[in-house]
Amino acid sequence: MKNTFGSAVTVTIFGESHGPAVGAVLDGLAAGLPVDGEFIARQMDKRRAKPGGLSTARAEADQVRFLSGVWNGRTTGTPLALMIENQNTRPGDYAAGAGLARPGHADWAAHVKYGGFEDWRGGGHFSGRVTAALTAAGAVCRGVLAAKGVLAATHIREAAGVPDAPFAAQPGALRAQLEALAGQGGFPVLREAAGEEMQAAIRAAGAEGDSVGGILETAAAGLPAGIGEPFFDSVESTLAHLLFSVPAVKGVEFGAGFGFAGMRGSEANDPLRLEDGRITTATNHNGGVNGGVANGMPLVLRSCVKPTPSIYKPQRTVDLASGAEGELRIQGRHDPCILHRAAVVQTAAVCIGLLDLCTQRFGTLWQAE
Repeated sequence: MKNTFGSAVTVTIFGESHGPAVGAVLDGLAAGLPVDGEFIARQMDKRRAKPGGLSTARAEADQVRFLSGVWNGRTTGTPLALMIENQNTRPGDYAAGAGLARPGHADWAAHVKYGGFEDWRGGGHFSGRVTAALTAAGAVCRGVLAAKGVLAATHIREAAGVPDAPFAAQPGALRAQLEALAGQGGFPVLREAAGEEMQAAIRAAGAEGDSVGGILETAAAGLPAGIGEPFFDSVESTLAHLLFSVPAVKGVEFGAGFGFAGMRGSEANDPLRLEDGRITTATNHNGGVNGGVANGMPLVLRSCVKPTPSIYKPQRTVDLASGAEGELRIQGRHDPCILHRAAVVQTAAVCIGLLDLCTQRFGTLWQAE
């Protein structure tokens, strides 16, 4: 099982949904970097489930405990290990459906891969619960990037068919949007009215025992040009690798993405120009990346997040123990939509990838300069 990502900066995740804890190990961080516990706690709070009909009733404290690599509020340069206890587990919720593979989940695939020895309670290691560890590790990386002038944030571009405003094309306006999103609470949108409409649609689906999906859009401003490689470690392939590791992500695009299919070259190309003695582009259809390498313009990417597979409607399935077909009626606590909780997870994943790419390019000491 591959649970480690990265080259110059690596992250390893561990834990299961209803085990004692989830956690992560970050390696490749320079010594002396500040670790802001309050900032990390705010990022964890954005991922936490809260009352109001938008999230699961499973509420966890999600307090991050550092086991190694941090002393007196700064990194020591050795592996940074962190742990988040699971304090509100109810594995009994899954006893009635034991053996019944949940449609849309990894139950059947995991059963084949691990021969029936997998921890199936709440999805085990495949659960979105493990993204708590990814969020904490990404928050550490996000702080390092912020100190270098790189600001990243994510908003819900679309939920249940309801669109939010896109990110601004002008770098200055975009940075203001990113700063506003960084200060927001649990439902990250650029247009308040869109957020209210999205929330109403999510509650309506939940009331029917169903769920909805949507699109998350992330941008990063201040990224240095020149990071990334032409082919296998391109900016796009590195970040897509991380984003597809987030449960429920089924599509990723950069810049105009699939919109390029309807353009001509004269529309798709980004004209070069000089601005205050620096080369920039007049447009940013390519999302800040050319040839796999960052070009100095803002990075813009989107992911498609499928509807939460745990729904309360009856579903046809197969009993993995008996081999007979059956009907599944899911019990337990589940989200009618994960977009508002997954936004900070996506930002964390992007920041892990960007810090790895920057460290490959400029070296570990660059982090602390």
